[in-house]
Formats: sequence, structure tokens, C-alpha cells
Amino acid sequence: MHIFGRSRELQSLADALTDSARGNGRLVIITGGPGSGKTQLMHEFLTTLHSADARVLTGTASTAERTQPMSLIGQLLGNAEAENAASPDDTSAVSPPPRASHPRDPGPRAAEALLHLIPGTRPLVIALDDAHAMDPDSLTTVVHLLRRSRSRRVLVVCATSGHLGALHSAAHTELLRQPHRRVRLAPLSEESVGELLAAQAGRALPGPVCDAYHRATAGSPLLVHALLDDSAGLGPEIGPPVPGAAYRQAVLSLLHRGEAGQVRVARTLAALGTPAPGAAVAELAGTTPAGAQEAVAVLNYSGLLDGYAFRHPTAAAAVLEDMDTAARTELHGRIAHLLYRSGAPAVEVARHLHAADLVPERWGAEVLRAAAEQALAADDVERCTAYLGMVLRVCADQREGHALSVALARAQWRTNPAAAGPHLEPLREAALDGELSMRDTATVLRYLLWRGDTELAAKAVATLVRVQSPADAQIVAEVEFVRQWFYGVALPGKGAPVAGLDARPRPVRADAGGLAARVAALVGGEATDESAAAVAQALQGHRLDHLNLELVAMSLLAIAHADRPALAADACDGLLECAVERRATTWRALLGSVRAEIALLQGDVTSASRGALDALGILSAQSWGVLIGLPLSTAISAYTALGSRSDAEELLKHDVPEPMFRTVFGIQYLRARGHHHLATDRPFAALGDFETCGRLMREGNPSLQKGIPWRSDLALANLRIGKARTAREWAEEQLRLPGGHSSRARAMALRLLAATCKPHRRASLLREVIDLLKTCGDRYALAQAYADLSAAHYELGEYARARLVARQAAREAEACRIESPVDAHLLEDPARPDAAEAEDGQALLSDAECRVAGLAALGYTNREISTRLHVTISTVEQHLTRVYRKLQVASRAELPSKMLEHRIPKLSDRWAETHSSAG
Repeated sequence: MHIFGRSRELQSLADALTDSARGNGRLVIITGGPGSGKTQLMHEFLTTLHSADARVLTGTASTAERTQPMSLIGQLLGNAEAENAASPDDTSAVSPPPRASHPRDPGPRAAEALLHLIPGTRPLVIALDDAHAMDPDSLTTVVHLLRRSRSRRVLVVCATSGHLGALHSAAHTELLRQPHRRVRLAPLSEESVGELLAAQAGRALPGPVCDAYHRATAGSPLLVHALLDDSAGLGPEIGPPVPGAAYRQAVLSLLHRGEAGQVRVARTLAALGTPAPGAAVAELAGTTPAGAQEAVAVLNYSGLLDGYAFRHPTAAAAVLEDMDTAARTELHGRIAHLLYRSGAPAVEVARHLHAADLVPERWGAEVLRAAAEQALAADDVERCTAYLGMVLRVCADQREGHALSVALARAQWRTNPAAAGPHLEPLREAALDGELSMRDTATVLRYLLWRGDTELAAKAVATLVRVQSPADAQIVAEVEFVRQWFYGVALPGKGAPVAGLDARPRPVRADAGGLAARVAALVGGEATDESAAAVAQALQGHRLDHLNLELVAMSLLAIAHADRPALAADACDGLLECAVERRATTWRALLGSVRAEIALLQGDVTSASRGALDALGILSAQSWGVLIGLPLSTAISAYTALGSRSDAEELLKHDVPEPMFRTVFGIQYLRARGHHHLATDRPFAALGDFETCGRLMREGNPSLQKGIPWRSDLALANLRIGKARTAREWAEEQLRLPGGHSSRARAMALRLLAATCKPHRRASLLREVIDLLKTCGDRYALAQAYADLSAAHYELGEYARARLVARQAAREAEACRIESPVDAHLLEDPARPDAAEAEDGQALLSDAECRVAGLAALGYTNREISTRLHVTISTVEQHLTRVYRKLQVASRAELPSKMLEHRIPKLSDRWAETHSSAG
């Protein structure tokens, strides 16, 4: 076996052997810390003696045999007997005295017995490992041997620990008094570690990898080899060190080679986790400051420590796991007391109190609560809840216990709302009786709403009228607003609506609501760029802790439904990024489902399905509560749009909580299920779902009517079962809603109204639908509207125009990654050759002419074209005159066929750009 970085040491041993073979007795002392490779060096040297014609006797001392007289010398003589017995024909061997006459007294007689083993003219090599631990009688004999062999062919090699504890042993001191040659083993250099790794890998490894091994081990051969053993289990390639079982065993091996005081210091440092003054370490380890410093020096030399800290956390963990549980707990308790007395930060004291499962009287609860707040601020929910749980366990005051329970629930809500339930459920009556603070009452109320307990939530809201401070007023405004807008739907079959849930949201004071006031302005009146931007701006510049999650979700959806999905997407992405960074699982799940809904509103059904499924997987169904209806409805709607009917069917098999149907999320779920029924040719089942939606909406909050176009759903279902007149009535009722509505909702109603009209009227309505959908950005619905318009033109016999619109429908469908909604024959190119360019190679029509011609080909009047392109009617007429001349057409009716015939370059793209810029 080859060892690395020890060539000079091996040469020193070889030189000593040469001297001894000449009749000059030699003593070589190999020193080094634990794990430095003393035994390996000695073994490597002894393997070279097979060709050197020398007799070798080996022995290893042990602290366990230090009280047994002559244990090491007896081991040497016993090894000699075994060697002779194994080689009876070796005439060169020299037999020791008969066993009965073996000297057992230390001194000259035992030394002479060893010298008697010198094989003629060959040297005798005596190798003693862990010589610092030999028993006193064996030491006396070795000293006599050294004195009598100064002119003999004898080489004595003693491997002894070079750490400070060994310097105190009598054997080590006495050996150093004899004439000797010292071989010191220092830790391996970075270069030597690199050579060792290269030999193991069969190639030179990158510098950073070698540096990582050296930093983790300080060049300790034992630790380097242990890390290599662990890396072997990870694959054939050697990468950065990953400590495992072999490394842990090596750490414990190094630890237990030392004295008891060193073990105590190592355990103390491992439990502390952070560097501490030497005096504190000495007190905790039960030693003197000087003793602690010596132990730290030894542990540094062995590669375990770097200063007063472990080089790798795995080493510290191994040391702690090696301790008895009771001893480890007691140590953490003493550390906590010491840190508290020294004025250490609460987070440091609390960590050890938690490890000791200890809450000291007078000061323990205060420290743990302070540490819990800091842990939550650092997004360490697990540590925060652990500290609060310890305080709650010993709390005797009921009111204080209620506050602790709510604080614990708030922390757990970030990652697992279901875990917060057991802490909040017992506080329902306390919230109703006004025994909690305003903030804590609001937390209990949010829990009730999350579970869909709208009736009890309404009662709890009544207790919030005891508002005094502006901060309390804002809490009331936000919770009440969310309650009425998210949960403002009565339970079907219960008769009269629940009090407080069937009216418009109560006015939100401008000085109290903040975000709620801005959302009220957005959803309560005509949406404008200013009102949408005000809500988006209110979401910025706040920590997640200071925002109401449900209100944030509602705000984003309000912006999206107000024809600003891109603005909502940008705001949502920023909040999502923050939630991921802060490990706020509940935020990430709900915001992810909101982002999926926004994608659905934009017609990106693929992203919507993926995002909704991802959100569903973040939280369990129990944690979602009634809000599970949001990601479920989005995913079902997206799969239905994609034509993935089996996937939508699987989602509909999920168990949902019954209270969900008393919420807006239940309404959306029923709508999604109804549209799936339509896609699977079950129109009457769809009609039933849509009628249920309508009944729930009428019994609930009338202000939600324009946000959920259930009348258009009923129009669609009636149209599918052949009731065109009823469909028309529902569509017209949707269009007559007061207060305005989103472009998307109006476009949906107009499209259904168009389906009940004659082709000429239908084409005119569908062009308005397309304009509205361009405004709101729903490309999926836009593809469907283009397909309807193409069909209308085809029915009118305008085949060229139908083909032109069909191509745009296919383009939008491709952008949504869905199947084209138009017949394939409408997408075929005419048989005429390409005539897109004039004879001189220039484009036949200019960009401005293309835009005007494209709109005219689709049936827009000159006035409508003027409005959309923001030019005068005279300019439109001039452009059309030039277009007619260049395309050689006499009237507007010939434009579509001529444009297809000439295949105007990028015509549909330019037309789309016109719509985008104009919309």
C-alpha cells in the first residue's frame, strides 16, 4: 500500500536501519497526533524489510493493559515463539529461551532475552506501536535494551502520540531522554491530499474538490480515507466530500483515542455549536482553562476542529449522537443557564433549552417567546412552533394560553393550515365572547372562513365592532371585506340567506381598509387603469407577514378580472417569488393557484393546468379547506379546454368539503364541472350545475354577479339543448347587468347572443367580441371567436374572408397549444402562385396599406377602421384607393380573395398587431 506525503519520513527510517545494520543501535521515535498515519507509516516501513534480511518483532501497547506488568515485552516474546513455530526449517532463525525460563522481571534479564533474538549478522528490528501507553515494567526493559544495544545491530522504532496529553505519560518522557532520531508526522499538505485523491480516482481532480477535502480534514489521513470510503458509495466518480457512516466512525475513533478530558471538551463544543470563550468551555467540560486549551489543540491537530469549532457539522453531530441521552440533555441545560447568565441572545439560549426540553422558572418562557418571534421573522417556522409549544405546555394563565395558541397557529398556518386547526378550534367560543385581542379574534375568524363555517364567522364578525384603534379598524375592514366577497354565498336549501352575507359589502373606511379599500374601489365600480394600478401598488412594499393572504388572492383576481391579467400576473409573480424565498408553503400554494387562474383568463390553458396541479400538490386536501375549489376549478377548466377529458374526469373524483359549495370557490367548481359536462355531451347535467350556480348567486352577494357570468353559462347550456330563445334571453340579461362588467364577460355574452342571430348580424357581433377579447387578452376565447366568425362568413358565401379569418383562428389556437377550432379545408392555400411582390421586387402593399386592407377585408367600415387605427377617415380612403389599384379590385367585396390570392406577406401578423396596438 502506498502512502502519500511521507517519502521523507520513510527515508529517515531506512537510514536508521542502515546504521543499525552496521552495528550502531538506533532508536527512532515516530510522533504525530491521532489519525496522522503513524501506524500506517510503520507498517509501510516494515513491509520493506522482507528484502532487507532483518528479523522483525512487533508489539502494540494499550492503555487497557497498562496495569499488567510486562504485557508489551511478553507480546514481543510471544510473537517470536509464534514466528519460529511457523518456520521450523528456517536455520537462520534464532530460538528464544525455553518458555519456562522466559524472564518476567523487568530489567537486564528481559533485555538480554530480547538481544538473544538477534539473528547472526542480520539486524533485529523491534517495532512498538502506541509506545506511550506501555506498562512501566515493559518500559524499564526497553530502556535497558536501548542501553545494551548501542553497539549492536538493533533498531527500535516507537510510534508514540505527539499530542499534549501523551507528553504527560512516563513512557513518552523516558523514551525522549534516550538518544534517538525523531520522525514527526504533520498533517498532509494540500498537494499530498491531491495526490491521494488522484491515485484513488485514476486522474487528477479539480482544484476545488481537492481543497474541499483538505478543508474538511485538515490533512488527516484517517479522515481523508473515510471521506473517500463514503464517496465510493455515491458512484464511480469522486466529487466534493459527502460525509457518511465511514466519516462518522473515523471521527469517533479519533475522539476516543484521547483522554477523558478531551472527550468532554469535544462534546461541549459539539453541543455549543458556536465558538465560546475558553473559560466557558472549561467550566462546562469540568476542567481548567489550560486543560481546555490543550484539548482544543489536540482536536485541532487531529483534524476535527478549526479553532473552537468543528470543521464539519457531521463531525459535531456524530460526537453528540455518541453521548448518552440523559448526559446530552443535561449538558444542553447547563449551557442554556450559562448563556443566559452571560447575556447571550435569546435565540442562542432557546436553542439549548429546546435541546434540553427545559423551561426554567422566571426567565425560560420569556426567552423562548422572544426566540420564537425572531425565528418566525427568519422564516424558521419549525423552530418557532417548537419554542411556543414549550411555553404553552407550562403556561398556567388561561388568557396567556389563548394568546400562545393563536400565535402558534399563525406560525403553523404558513406551512400547514391543517396543523393550526387543533390550536384554533377550542378558541371559537373565546372569540365569540370577546376574550381575545382583535388580531387573535381575526385569526380565529380566518380559520372559520378557511373551513367554510360562514354562519359562525358572521357571528364572530359581530364581535369585531368593538374597534378603537386605526390598526384594529384595518383588521376589521380586511376580514369583513374578505368574508363578504369570498364567502358571500348562502347554503342551498337553507331558506333565507345567512344574515350579513346577502348584502353588498359594508363600506370600508378609507382610513381603515388600506388594500381592502382599493379593492373595493376596483370591484365596486367601473374598473380603470388607475384603480387596478392602485391595488397592485398596495401589494408592493409589504412583508408577507403584514398582508392578509386571502385578501391578497382576491386582489390579484380582481385585477385580472378587470381586464388587466398581465398586471395581475406581474404582481402575483413577485409575491410568489417572495413566498418561495421565505418558505411560506401556504402562500406559495394559494398564490400558485391564483397564478394558474390568471393564466386561464389569458387563454394559456397549458400553463393553467400545470400551475393548478402544482398548487394542489403543495398542500393536503385538509389544509386547503374550502379554498381547494380554486385550483380544482382552474385545472378542470383548463383540461376541458385542452380536450383532456379523462384528466378532468379524474379531478372531478376528488373529495371536496361540503362547505365549499357555500363559497365562491364552490360556484367556480360547479361552473367548471358544468363546462366539462358540455364537452362530454351531457348538456342537461351542465344545465343542472349552472342552474345551481344561479340559485346560489341570487341567494348570496349580488355584487358578485358581474364577476361570475353564470347567466352566460345558462345561455350556453340552453343553446346546446336547442332552446335558442331561452339562450338569447339569458345572454341579453347578462349584458343588461348594471355597473359594467369585464370585457371577457361581455364578450362571452355577445358570442352567445351572436349564436342566436342570423349570419349578417352574427358577423357584426363577433367582430365586437374579437375586439373585447383582444382587450382582455384571452387568446383561447379569441381562437373560438375567430372560428365562429369564419363559420359566419362561410355561411354567407364569403369563402375567401372565411379562409382569412380561419387562419387567424388557427394562429391563436397554436399560441394556446390547443387543436385548431376550424375545419382544415379553410386553411388550405389557394392554387394561385405567389404574387406577393411587384415586378421590381418591392412589397406590393406598405405596412399602413396592409393594416387598412386587413380590417376592410374582415368587414370593418371606414369609420371603424379610422377609430381603431387612430387616423382620419380621409386617410383610410386614400389607403384603400391605392390598395384597390395595386390589387386590381373594384370593390371591398373582392379584397379577401385578392389578398389570399396575392398572399400578402405577414398580412395576418400585421392585422394582429393592429388589433393589439389598437386594443
